[in-house]
Amino acid sequence: MIGNWSGPLSPLSRAIRRPTAPVTYGLIALCCLLFLLGPAAGLNPVYGTGDELLAAQRAYFRRWGVVPAELFEGAAGSALTPATALFVHGSWVHLLGNMLFLFVFGAMTEERMGRVQFTLFYVGCGYLALLGYAAANASSEQSLVGASGAISAVLGAFLYLFPRARVTSLLPFLFFLPVRLPAWVVLPFWAALQWLAAGRASAGPGVAYLAHLVGFGLGLAYAWARFRRTTRVKAAPAPAPEGENQP
Repeated sequence: MIGNWSGPLSPLSRAIRRPTAPVTYGLIALCCLLFLLGPAAGLNPVYGTGDELLAAQRAYFRRWGVVPAELFEGAAGSALTPATALFVHGSWVHLLGNMLFLFVFGAMTEERMGRVQFTLFYVGCGYLALLGYAAANASSEQSLVGASGAISAVLGAFLYLFPRARVTSLLPFLFFLPVRLPAWVVLPFWAALQWLAAGRASAGPGVAYLAHLVGFGLGLAYAWARFRRTTRVKAAPAPAPEGENQP
């Protein structure tokens, strides 16, 4: 199975300014609720334990996730899976990584775009990101789930809208010392790592780096097309997290 996130930057601390962002917080709450109720969390007794639980997880991901081979064969209901997969996560790490990224970067982006526009942007870019991954792996039988494609789009838009916003990151090659860098340094670096990883990735289970890249590019392009005639907003410092791509 395939999930959605992974990167070398570790999240630290919290955003200095906390904009009002009901859509962002609502998305986080919905993803968390669905995860807790589903089989991946391992907390719902309805799905059993052991092999029974594993079978339930596989069936759940296949039903609500994107299966490229089925998507392009025109299977009933498969056209909706790039949307439903955005709200399904394969593990606790997968969920928490994605939600932390959304929490840090989503609020300011939503405030800039507006609630309705941000909602359509999030779902639309997330759908296209998963569709792009599926198109590049059209024969794959692996299930793809996770919000990483949509959240990558948020990162792309954030980069254009708030390029000077400073983010605090833990960099492995600096012995995990906290470093404050502007978004125009941190986010392109993250995107470059996704590009390198995508070149080495296989079509099997793992991180859907290509979905990250497609989402990031879509988010950046949308923000440029929509806001290029307006003055870019100078943002307050914000921390930088990172994510993952799993079932």
